[in-house]
Amino acid sequence: MLVSSRGRYGLRSMVDMVINAKNSPVPLRAIAERQGISESYLEQVFAILRKAGLINAIRGSYGGYVLAKPPTEITVGEILLALEGPLVPVDCVQDGKNVHCERRDICLTQPFWKELSDKIGEVLSSTTLQDLANPDHKSI
Repeated sequence: MLVSSRGRYGLRSMVDMVINAKNSPVPLRAIAERQGISESYLEQVFAILRKAGLINAIRGSYGGYVLAKPPTEITVGEILLALEGPLVPVDCVQDGKNVHCERRDICLTQPFWKELSDKIGEVLSSTTLQDLANPDHKSI
């Protein structure tokens, strides 16, 4: 359950948008420069975020990207799910996935993995972009 550079860069870039938007579109180039990310790679990440309905592209000379919803309504879980897919510690606890495990019903550690997965999900779904953009935000 390692978050890839796509997930990390996407999350960082969206927090950057919250901090630097000032009610106007944020150019991709500016985000890439501030965050030290290749602009071409960030274009790929933003295409996924746009397809997921988390950001919108504004065309024109004063164009750029804007959040599709207020930062208080976008969770870290939504962003990482769009960029990474489900984040689970082991496959057998992934909801909706037809994982065949012969030991699932008798596995001694499956309840632990399920609880860990649930806790991760709780943190991801309860932490918003606004939380991360707030310098006073308390970590978990």
